[in-house]
Amino acid sequence: MDDDSYKVRLDIFEGPLDLLLYLIKKDEIDIYDISIERITKQYLDYIETFKLLNIDLASEFIVMAANLMYIKSRTLLPRSEQPPEEDSDEDDPRWELIRQLIEYKKFKDAAGTLAQKAREQEEIFAHVPEKPSTKNKESAPLAEISIFDLIRAFQGVLKRFEETHDLGDIIDDRFTVSDKMDLLLDNFSPGQSMPFKSLFASASTKSEVIVTFLALLELMKLNQFLVCQDQILGEIEIERRAGT
Repeated sequence: MDDDSYKVRLDIFEGPLDLLLYLIKKDEIDIYDISIERITKQYLDYIETFKLLNIDLASEFIVMAANLMYIKSRTLLPRSEQPPEEDSDEDDPRWELIRQLIEYKKFKDAAGTLAQKAREQEEIFAHVPEKPSTKNKESAPLAEISIFDLIRAFQGVLKRFEETHDLGDIIDDRFTVSDKMDLLLDNFSPGQSMPFKSLFASASTKSEVIVTFLALLELMKLNQFLVCQDQILGEIEIERRAGT
């Protein structure tokens, strides 16, 4: 089944992500009326039902969901604590979501083109079986995890944060994704790793947790970081790639 058939279904909205982009841009949907949890559950149910996983679509979907959570955390700030209104269009966090959704469509289109190219190549060239690995299994490197594992791990981080922090006392920490990306690159030497959950240990607000996660996703897209684990259900690790 084609991934274009996936649609978000809420009480106030039903349609593809591209239409959500239009409605947010036109300010026709209140951010408080968007249930991120429900959208995410629908997406995971869709993949489970049709046994379909488009990696490009999945990675961009989680970026979009994280941005929605960031927007909600920003809108909870009292108006007196929100950024000045100069250049409000550029500073409005909804515009960052719009940019992400535009990028999502670009990735989706590119993924379709690449998939078609791959099918054409498969028709031309015969598949050559790989030689059995002679490596010692015990010395095998950590295996990169699936997008599902990453989603579950981040959901766990958010749940623990909400249970241990007073979310009523919201502080605008003003961290940006770019700030966090620079911080991660400064704190990790090439080849260095640490537990995924430890990445958020110093976060003081839910907004900072989300921005940190977005920074990690961006660095993964740039092939600077990878997320892996040594065994099924084992602890998830983040690692800066060697040579970066």
